[in-house]
Amino acid sequence: MNPIAPLPFLPEAVIFDMDGLMLDSERAITACLAQAAQEHGHALEPGFWLAMVGNSDARCRAMLADRIGPVAGDALLERCHALYDDVVAQGIPHRPGIVALLDWLVARGIPRAVATSTRRPLALRKLEAAGLLRWFDAVCTSSDVEHPKPAPDIYLLAARTLGVAPADCLVLEDSPTGVRAALAAGMTPIQVPDLVVPDDAVRALGHRIVASLGDAQRLLQDLHPHA
Repeated sequence: MNPIAPLPFLPEAVIFDMDGLMLDSERAITACLAQAAQEHGHALEPGFWLAMVGNSDARCRAMLADRIGPVAGDALLERCHALYDDVVAQGIPHRPGIVALLDWLVARGIPRAVATSTRRPLALRKLEAAGLLRWFDAVCTSSDVEHPKPAPDIYLLAARTLGVAPADCLVLEDSPTGVRAALAAGMTPIQVPDLVVPDDAVRALGHRIVASLGDAQRLLQDLHPHA
């Protein structure tokens, strides 16, 4: 594997995606989808649930409608959402390394924001239940912008809220959609993939791709004289 290029600057702010990046929600939601399908008597392959990861609710409904019909698809999603609400209430597990990275940024006074495609009420519930909300100076959600990722709106809003120029922001993302949004905003993204492996088209974007949040933290530490 080729070495990861050093970061070109020490960011003035770091903006985090939420699902799949900070929270182990991809595994949680695919498990809920599979359980709901089993309860409703639908035999769908695991790869189908993986293909739904990162898509909007409307897109997921359309995918299910194509496979099992719109009525059955809506019923399955309703059951999935009920199962997922229970998981959220218990606190979705963290992705490895997130607390250490947030502690490192706080200790150095680097502002932090969340930029998530989740709607605001659910996003706040997730962050609070998982014990992560207190680390952030701002939380920006799809409720706060007109155009969702891959449009740059949510990242530009996060930068404005923190009072930092987009070019001085580092973005941490797990999904190709989020990476494209960060690039469109003029920011520097680091991708930390979870369940979905980046394909050639994603790698061609030319951004940094690392295996873990710990690797992302090491890129930052290399720039900081007191890391």
